[in-house]
Amino acid sequence: MKELRVGSREKVPDHSWLSKTRSRLPHEVHEQVFGFVLTLLAERGLVKGERLGVDDSTMEANAALRTIVRRDSGETYRQMLEKMAKASGIATPTTEDLIRLQRRRKDKTLSNADWTSPTDPDARIAKMKDGSTHLAYKPEHAVDLDTGAIVAAPIHAADQGDTTTIAPTLAAAEKALSALGLALRPEDRCEVVADKGYHSRAVLKAIDGGPWQTRIAEPKPPKGYLRWHGDEEARSAVYANRARLKSEVGREAMRLRGEIVERSFAHTLERGGMRRTWLRGRDNVHKRYLIHVAGYNLGLLMRVLCGVGTPRELAALTTVTGFVVRTDDAFVLVIAAAMLDAAPALLVLAVTPDAA
Repeated sequence: MKELRVGSREKVPDHSWLSKTRSRLPHEVHEQVFGFVLTLLAERGLVKGERLGVDDSTMEANAALRTIVRRDSGETYRQMLEKMAKASGIATPTTEDLIRLQRRRKDKTLSNADWTSPTDPDARIAKMKDGSTHLAYKPEHAVDLDTGAIVAAPIHAADQGDTTTIAPTLAAAEKALSALGLALRPEDRCEVVADKGYHSRAVLKAIDGGPWQTRIAEPKPPKGYLRWHGDEEARSAVYANRARLKSEVGREAMRLRGEIVERSFAHTLERGGMRRTWLRGRDNVHKRYLIHVAGYNLGLLMRVLCGVGTPRELAALTTVTGFVVRTDDAFVLVIAAAMLDAAPALLVLAVTPDAA
């Protein structure tokens, strides 16, 4: 605590507050730390590289929607409303007039092509998981479905669709697996399991035939027959993916995706406090997120080594018993600590009356 110059009752700063340290270290250093943790997991068999579940979520940016400006003119959203109010006959519109005008408007959509944030230009207007609209980023996970380890965790622009971001995410996962000595080969294809948001003919065509094998959920097909217009490559990829989904292995993989991948987001974003970032710039946010995900992977390693992944879990599984034995010459304090699946620890402390 003395090194940090923090009092005994003051809150210890986390990684987000150490902005100088993070800014001085390049992005490559954070990637190496993330890769080092993955190496520790691979040494203990916690990275199989046989089945990867891919999914994304949203992370609220450190920028407010009320500060956005138009890309072409630099006009703020309030200035636009004032101009519309004056055009409707209100000479000096008040805040109440602007609120009333905003409620009456029918077309309230905000396009990222027209609006940007002056405080965080990398943030994009997006709908969050709870239905609200904010400036946000899009983290995407590639998770080993056999162990739960996060192999890749890139940060994408929030306005990019799933069919656009899956290619760079798989490239990051392939790079990480190659660094661990688990390079993908066409004869030993790794399965990619994803929800229907990633399903498209272009994606299936691009992945089919390479080191990846898709098990991507298919949206409800339209009525009638699918029309291929002579694209036999897309037809073959779609039907092969559908056949893999209907198998028992495919159904099990989809169940694991819904459980394990969603668990990784619950731990990193919800319980981990990363649903909203306090940093700005996608590169800066990704640095912080890589360290955060590396901590999640370390939790998996700690469960293998110690049986628990967090200090709170350790405290919950530890039973401490203490009693005092009084003798003629001293007081003997005996503390016995027992943890599940571990040998009990015994602490004996003798205190003489003079010392007391």
